[in-house]
Amino acid sequence: MTAIEVHPAIPERWPDLERLFGPNGANSGCWCMWWRLKRSDWDSARGARAKSMLKQRVARGSPPPGLLAYSGGDCIGWCALAPRAEYPVLDRSPNLAPVDDAPVWSITCFFIKRGWRRKGVTAALAAAAIGAAREAGAPILEAYPWDPHGAKSSGTVFTGLASTFERLGSARSPVAPRSGRS
Repeated sequence: MTAIEVHPAIPERWPDLERLFGPNGANSGCWCMWWRLKRSDWDSARGARAKSMLKQRVARGSPPPGLLAYSGGDCIGWCALAPRAEYPVLDRSPNLAPVDDAPVWSITCFFIKRGWRRKGVTAALAAAAIGAAREAGAPILEAYPWDPHGAKSSGTVFTGLASTFERLGSARSPVAPRSGRS
């Protein structure tokens, strides 16, 4: 297997992210803004506006809105990582609402380039996200993966698979999940 390097999504890496997401903006013009926008704003933002919004977040840079995976200089994957406060949709979800006022960080999305799926890219990104959250001082890191049982299409596992986080030992991580969360 080729080595995978992970780097923050900083302004100098925007062209790599843009190429990775392609003309469809990763998934249906999302540009990884689906979790970051109120549902009432989502439909009008999809596509070019969402792309512009993500580009502005990358340009702002502190903290970067995610991580990029590379192999041999080719950008092959993305992981959205930010303070939970940047994801208002989570607060409105009956299943993902906050359980307390702790300063949580969240991993909300992965996008892996075709041909690189099922090759450890998600695990490399998740491990790097744990390290990046720790470096940023996050006491808690949440993820919202799918249960690995049952058939899922690549379009439905954008939050990752629970088995990936289990293999990383998320329950033993220094940035550990809270009760009821992965």
